[in-house]
Amino acid sequence: EVQLVESGGGMVQPGGSLRLSCAASGFTFSSYDMSWVRQAPGKGPEWVSVFNIDSSTYYADSVKGRFTISRDNAKNMLYLQMNKLKPEDTALYYCAREITGSDGNDYWGQGTQVTVSS
Repeated sequence: EVQLVESGGGMVQPGGSLRLSCAASGFTFSSYDMSWVRQAPGKGPEWVSVFNIDSSTYYADSVKGRFTISRDNAKNMLYLQMNKLKPEDTALYYCAREITGSDGNDYWGQGTQVTVSS
């Protein structure tokens, strides 16, 4: 059974930092591109970043230069280091497995809440 479990969310002041983690199990983690996706209250899901199996990484323009995605295939872990956080980064952050050879995600975690507020 595929499982993705996020952690590391919380409340932080603007300008602060958080590091999200995603523990993956039930599949060959190193064989899949993995993404972070977020959903703010009242809005649809927004793709944030992807770490591909060829080690290429991509970011949404809204987080470029502030967020860094990484992964540890030996530990089946995906991470998102978030710096210089802004109130508009407030959202539920999900770890998601990319569908091989296609756009989209087939498995999501339960999410971890990030709230940026003074």
